[in-house]
Amino acid sequence: MLARLFSCALIGLNGELVTVEVDVSRGQPGFTIVGLPDAAVQEARERVRSAIRYAGFSFPLARIVVNLAPADLRKEGPAYDLPIALGVLIASEQLPFQAMENAMVVGELGLDGTVRHVPGALVMAALARDLGTRRLFVPVADAPEAALVPDLEIYPVATLQDLIAHLLGQKRIPPQPPTPLDYWVDMPPAVDFADIKGQEHAKRALEVAAAGNHNLLMVGPPGTGKTLLARALPGILPRLSLEEALEVTRIYSVADLLSPEAPLIRQRPFRAPHHTISHAGLVGGGRFPRPGEVSLAHRGVLFLDELPEFDLRALEVLRQPLEDKRVVISRAAGTLEFPAAFMLVAAMNPCPCGYYGDPLKPCTCSPAMVARYQKRLSGPLLDRMDIQIEVPRVEFEKLADDRRGEPSARIRERVERARTIQRERFHGTEIFCNAEMGPGHIRAYCRMEPQAQALLKAAMQQLHLSARAYHRVLKVARTIADLEGSDLLRAHHLAEALQYRPRWPMGGPY
Repeated sequence: MLARLFSCALIGLNGELVTVEVDVSRGQPGFTIVGLPDAAVQEARERVRSAIRYAGFSFPLARIVVNLAPADLRKEGPAYDLPIALGVLIASEQLPFQAMENAMVVGELGLDGTVRHVPGALVMAALARDLGTRRLFVPVADAPEAALVPDLEIYPVATLQDLIAHLLGQKRIPPQPPTPLDYWVDMPPAVDFADIKGQEHAKRALEVAAAGNHNLLMVGPPGTGKTLLARALPGILPRLSLEEALEVTRIYSVADLLSPEAPLIRQRPFRAPHHTISHAGLVGGGRFPRPGEVSLAHRGVLFLDELPEFDLRALEVLRQPLEDKRVVISRAAGTLEFPAAFMLVAAMNPCPCGYYGDPLKPCTCSPAMVARYQKRLSGPLLDRMDIQIEVPRVEFEKLADDRRGEPSARIRERVERARTIQRERFHGTEIFCNAEMGPGHIRAYCRMEPQAQALLKAAMQQLHLSARAYHRVLKVARTIADLEGSDLLRAHHLAEALQYRPRWPMGGPY
């Protein structure tokens, strides 16, 4: 007898329908799986055989052929264990053939029939709903994640025995209630700006960067608080919208980084990979491509500490994601695309010893060493850093001062007001913030008063700014004006934006 069930394969961030066909016929006993299965799928034979016996059913001594269609789509992972086991039981007439009508099923089986977690439940549930499937059977651990998708009955399955009893009408499995979309939990920041002593100039630059989603580079000697400032940044970022939260959750679901206790990502991601990361780990890749750090930082922050220590190839592959807000990975089998709309925040020392330009501690590096160190960063990469600041050492008086600074919550209020202005400004377009503006948007939205225009003209002549630098200054000035609620770019907006312009090489007196 032939049994047919439906499951799902993960292709990038999307799901692909997989038809599981099981044929049990007379002949030499054997168990064959076809349809481009990987090693984990091939090993399902032993898991399925043991799980069926533990469920109290007999494994047929017959010729069993399992076909995973479409045959030209690579199948990987243990998510097909549960549909294969049900197919064997239906094809051997131990379950009624109509048991799995209008249903999709996924899950890994233990030898005792336990149904274990599989990645990508949110993507699978979205596919099931889009195809008009009424029921989805998933492991218990994945049910809250799948229940984020409305208009679909989600059944949490703990064991193969429980699912068989449900299908036979002996003991019903209650559907999983919809997961509430209380997507924002106002948690205290890991580092509050009020607890950071001094560095008012850097704090202001971080506020501007957060308000306009601008990339930022901090340069300074060791121990001045660059990493601390970066880790305080999530506390002033605007809250995730529901659409953004579901978008980020989809990425983390495929990457298998969601926990059953928190099936929905509620805070903006903050990713800080070590400088030994490979280029594939940074932007994604592998034999079967998976999201990299730039995609895991989608709608959040990617923090690269000790920037020149990263592999040159890994840094250069960042250029395309920074420009296009997406990653395209091409393989012989096809092309996958992952979103990568992140804010890049980087920190570095000005030289190998870290004290080039420090007024108190002399630098021990030769000029050639300093130049070689700073040249590890290419011009095109630096050109994508809208804001570049120096972070000097903090004076004793500021460190010993018991007074607290402005808290992160108050700064976030200003950032959210500025982001609201930008959402209304760019409504109906494909961009969301000032950092993404092109020349046409700059011409339309960056109107200057005469004094500001005169200041920018003088800066262009004296500082020899390029056309790209000119546009960058205007984008940052637009964000500064939004923080003040001003429609017109004024002279002091341009003056502050010019302070953040990239200057390279670095290392003047701090």
